[in-house]
Order: sequence, then C-alpha cells, then structure tokens
Amino acid sequence: MTATETPVAIVGLGKIAVDQHVPSIAASPAFRLGAVISRHASMKGVPCYSSLGDMLAKEPDIPAVALCVPPQVRFDLAHEALSKGRNVLLEKPPGASLSEVEALSDLAKSNGCVLFATWHSRFAKGVPRAKEWLANREIGKVMITWREDVRHWHPGQQWIWQPGGLGVFDPGINALSILTEILPAPVQMTAAELEFPENRDTPIAARLSMRGSGKLAVEADFDWRQTGPQTWNIEVETDRGLLRLTGGGAHLEIDSRDVTDAEALQSEYDGIYGRFADLLREGRSEVDVSPLRHVADALMLGKRLVAAPFND
Repeated sequence: MTATETPVAIVGLGKIAVDQHVPSIAASPAFRLGAVISRHASMKGVPCYSSLGDMLAKEPDIPAVALCVPPQVRFDLAHEALSKGRNVLLEKPPGASLSEVEALSDLAKSNGCVLFATWHSRFAKGVPRAKEWLANREIGKVMITWREDVRHWHPGQQWIWQPGGLGVFDPGINALSILTEILPAPVQMTAAELEFPENRDTPIAARLSMRGSGKLAVEADFDWRQTGPQTWNIEVETDRGLLRLTGGGAHLEIDSRDVTDAEALQSEYDGIYGRFADLLREGRSEVDVSPLRHVADALMLGKRLVAAPFND
C-alpha cells in the first residue's frame, strides 16, 4: 500500500466482483480494497461488513464505493452512499430504470460526489480503434450477433429473470454500449421482437431494429440459449470498407485484416478503474444512459413472443 492509493469498498462479493473488480483494484496504482460489504461472503485481510450503513459509519476514510449487486437493489445503496458524501461506481447496467439513474446523477451533483456509470465492454481493446476508424466514414448496415449460454455466465442467479433483471439484455446491453460508443451519430429503436420463457418475467432472446441518419441501419440478434463457443460480434459496413469487432470487442478486423487481438474481458476492468481514478481526480461524474435507453425502448416497442419454459 502507498500513500497515493485510494481505498474503495466493494458492495456485493459475487462472481463479477471476485473475477473482475478485486483483481483490477489490486492491479491499480490508484486504489486499494478498503472494505467488503456482503451478507454471505468475506475476504481475508479486508474489513467485512454485513451492511453498507455499518461500513459508512465505521469507515469514514473510505471515499469510494463500487456497487456490484443486482440492479434491482442498487438504487437504495447508491443513494445511501451518495447521501453520505461517498463517490460511487456502478456496475452495468447502472440501474433498474432510467429514472433511478437520473435521480442518482442529480444527487451526486448536489452533494459534490462523483458518480461513474460503467460500461465495461467499452474498455475492450478493439473499441477505441473502431471508434476512431468509423469517425469519418459513411456507415450503412450494422449487424450485431450476441449469443451466449446463460447457464455458464449466470448459474442459478434468479434476479436476472425477475423484473428489472433485464434477461438477455444483461449481456445484450454490452453490445449496445459498444454500439453507442463507436457510432459517430445516434440511432433510434424502430422495432423489436422479444422472446419470454413462459415461466420468466424477462426475455431470453431479442431481435432489434434501429435506424440512424442516411443509410444507417442496425440489426441485433441477442440470445441466451447458445451452447459451445460464445458469439459476441459486431459487423459494420461503410463506404470505405468492412469493420468487424469480435470476442466482445477484444478483436478488431478491418477488411479481413487483424488490427488488434486480445482475450475477451482482458483489461476491461483495469480500464474502468483507470477512468474512475481520473474522474475522482477531476471531480467529474460520467453517467451515460444511452445503452439503457435502447433497452427501455426495445421493451416499449417490442412484440412479445412466448418461448418454452426455461429452468436452470
């Protein structure tokens, strides 16, 4: 530990916290893990609390909190931390609704706190280069194929099937976060088909149509029933060539030529904590809700289709 490391507390010690947040905090020169808040788990050598309120009362020198809990319970915890003057990092999606996130953004501003709504896929290795390459090109068709195995990534996690859990949009919003980052102009949702298992409250598959200015048209295919190799691809046709992002944004090809190559998820969370350190130093929040807005629009415009029951 050095004098320049900022202690950060993690709320929720589930898979994403253990696999991504904890290692990235450990690797960061800007942060150290100051505390863990969890009702069911603990971490050796780190102060552990069963409630956020207890931690806030007993750890006045921890200025930042990373919320790694399901979105349905995130608002109250973020509100509690911001009300106590702590800076907050939100896992994606930043909330269960747009109005929740907007309220938190207003609270952070009024209390002089930093609020960072993270989108980890934007920190994938190929994304910044893709954004740069597309900036001055006329974009035609965009095809997104985002198919994965929910049993592998969310084993036994019932919150994803409950209202506010997003269902297949939990991974699909990663694709939308990349899309909204790399396109030089916004797109609007025009139609959607959503497949809901007859025993679940959130969709297991979605097909989306979006349009932008000129010839820009986006089609997206999200599905949580794929087994074997996982598919996280975005293909963009332009007036000056074809761009392909694969591996969730880790691999970038331009006209079939490899431009960058990295393991999926590699350094994404390192990038998140690097950005959080910058925001804290600048005293500036970053809250982009455009990916979540596309999900909300899909749920508003979507035609509901009934799929076979899903059981873990």
